[in-house]
Amino acid sequence: MKTPEEIKNIKQYRFEDLCDIMRLLRAENGCPWDREQTHTTIRNNMLEEAYEAAEAIDLDDPALLCEELGDVILQAVFHARIAEESGRFSMDDVLNGICEKLVVRHPHIFGDVKADNAAEVLSNWDAIKQQTKKRKNVGEELDGICRALPALMRSEKIASKLRKRSLSPQLQPVEGKTLSELNENEIGDALFALVSLASEKGLSAEELLQKTNEGIIRGVSK
Repeated sequence: MKTPEEIKNIKQYRFEDLCDIMRLLRAENGCPWDREQTHTTIRNNMLEEAYEAAEAIDLDDPALLCEELGDVILQAVFHARIAEESGRFSMDDVLNGICEKLVVRHPHIFGDVKADNAAEVLSNWDAIKQQTKKRKNVGEELDGICRALPALMRSEKIASKLRKRSLSPQLQPVEGKTLSELNENEIGDALFALVSLASEKGLSAEELLQKTNEGIIRGVSK
């Protein structure tokens, strides 16, 4: 591991330098704040940095995106270092895992499977994912959708998987009611129905609602 002086004098930093910096920050005589952190205490930092990177993409701001991607990578290195200290896994394990996954799920590049278009690539990806995750039925498949996703995004994924299997969720009918008359369960069902409709049309409910949010803000700000 490089010394602080050696790190400070590097002209062009590389990925391994970031890992060395994190080791120094977490070392016995390192930064008090960094040393105190756990996976749990910096969990929301990962989410915040990912959202800020997404905003930079929406703004089409390359300089900002470059900066925010650095913050996202820092969070990955931070978590990997915490895990390595407890003997769970290292950054090498993280990189090895994602590389293995990419090789396995791209048999049209690293094997003899044919995929002439993006749709076939996604179909192969889903099939391989299903095999490797060993999920036997739709219930297990839906249960495997990340619970930390924002509710709209999670609903989109649920709706998409149900549609692929020609299944429909059991939702409470709300015919003949005004919005103000809907109860808690009916509001939830109505929200899911709208998300499902957007997904069926190839639209993102998350993005549609964000556009509406921005429109409301602009309207109030005039």
